[in-house]
Amino acid sequence: MKLIHLIVFSLFILSTTSFAQYTDDINSNRPGNSMSAFSVGKTVLQVETGVNYINESHSILGYTAKGYSADLTMRYGFFREQLEAVVNFNFQNDCYNLDTIGIHRRGIKTSTFGLKYLIYDPMKNYEKKIDVKSWKANHKYDWHSLIPSVGVYAGFNINSNKELFARTNQAIGTFGPKAMVITQNILPRSCVLITNVFMDQYGTSMQTLGYVVTLTKGFNDHWTGFIENRGLKNDYYSDGIFTGGAAYLLSNNLQIDASVSRNYKDTPKLLYVGLGASWRFDGNYDEVLYRSPKKEDKKDNSKKSKDKGGKSKKRKDAV
Repeated sequence: MKLIHLIVFSLFILSTTSFAQYTDDINSNRPGNSMSAFSVGKTVLQVETGVNYINESHSILGYTAKGYSADLTMRYGFFREQLEAVVNFNFQNDCYNLDTIGIHRRGIKTSTFGLKYLIYDPMKNYEKKIDVKSWKANHKYDWHSLIPSVGVYAGFNINSNKELFARTNQAIGTFGPKAMVITQNILPRSCVLITNVFMDQYGTSMQTLGYVVTLTKGFNDHWTGFIENRGLKNDYYSDGIFTGGAAYLLSNNLQIDASVSRNYKDTPKLLYVGLGASWRFDGNYDEVLYRSPKKEDKKDNSKKSKDKGGKSKKRKDAV
């Protein structure tokens, strides 16, 4: 628990300057399994949900499990622009068959509660210098963009049906802390690389070390695609799972998605096919500027605020 306490304490002391996390279009963690470094923005509520078809079989133990799972994630930005609360529920309903024995399993597999905080953004207060004498210098690749944004996450799992879905006969415990370090890179050609390294179920018999690496590419204003690799290792189970999929932006605040996941071994062999959606409510959002405006801009911003009832305008370059 000391690790969790240290990360949570760090959330509130690492930064005192607010800067914009909000984007004009919804920025969802779906349909991948990784978590982005940026929050949804102060006072913004975001809901991400999906359903997965499950087909699992084990070549040595000889069992099969078929059914579906449903995920619900709620994200809310509060206190600072960089901070968000994250709540996740995972429900599973399947038929587990071993030899001639069949078991219908149904219940909330895990409930996870946590906080995420962006501790470093390389674009904060950064401004690329303009060379008025050289077109080539102004259009060469900006290597500064390779510096990753860094976030941290701390939370805990409530294992409400731990005996029903566990891969071991060992007692797991009702509470399992989770901690994560997140990096996010903006790459050329509208690509984003996200890496998560985490410790899950810390201090329990199912303590797991894992990673998620997700590469996302935007094809146009509506379509994005991604590929992902997720690795897990504990005393009873280790695996590498590959996922691919796409998302379509229906509106600024609504996205739908689809994905397929498959691992590389057959002990067990896993297949997940998922459909989902993400929705955002940003009606209470009031923009937080990236950096202080120039003196001459303050007068204009003040006038605009009065014209719009005191609420500042959302900017295209908010991140």
